[in-house]
Amino acid sequence: MIEVLKTLALMNASKKVLKISSKELAEKIGQSLQTAARKLKELEEAGLIERQITKDGQHIVITERGMQLLYKEYLDYKKIFEELESLKLVGKVFSGIGEGGYYVSLEGYKKQFKEKVGFEPYPGTLNVKILKEYLFFRRRLDEEEGIVIEGFSTPDRTFGNVKAFKCKIGGIDGAIVMPKRTHYPADVVEIIAPKKLREALKLKDGDLIEVEVFL
Repeated sequence: MIEVLKTLALMNASKKVLKISSKELAEKIGQSLQTAARKLKELEEAGLIERQITKDGQHIVITERGMQLLYKEYLDYKKIFEELESLKLVGKVFSGIGEGGYYVSLEGYKKQFKEKVGFEPYPGTLNVKILKEYLFFRRRLDEEEGIVIEGFSTPDRTFGNVKAFKCKIGGIDGAIVMPKRTHYPADVVEIIAPKKLREALKLKDGDLIEVEVFL
């Protein structure tokens, strides 16, 4: 019933008397004429809408009770999406090939990290291979805008944009960095922090860690 009620609300039946036939409603909700008529009857019997049927058609308005139900639905969705302002990744620590420290130390990046994520990073990254069951959330990061660390050029070469997400690992503030071009597979993240995470958290290769990422 809630889907039909929402459809009526989107047609402004919460603000005015809506004139609509069962046929029109059936087309809107992608159901049969009989189903649309039945659902309207159910909404009326539940006190969620008031309906007047005349020879000219039927006139519908959503009741206070109907609006309360829609508002409860709204709060449920609001809670879901507000909770998505952060997500959790779990993975295993592994040793990289040592390039992270070089890139993080470049002045063009380092200055922006300080301005945009709030700290000057230790010259190195912590590499984490995400567990399979958390890859859905890792892929979410590809879809999110993140914090853009702009690329720059030196006389020798050009460095591309990097996307960053603030995160927290073992109580330490850090950031996941995602170079536009990376040699790592999609199940890996690199984390920077103001201190050497391996030492601060006493981590070694194979250790399982949890990262809270802020979208």
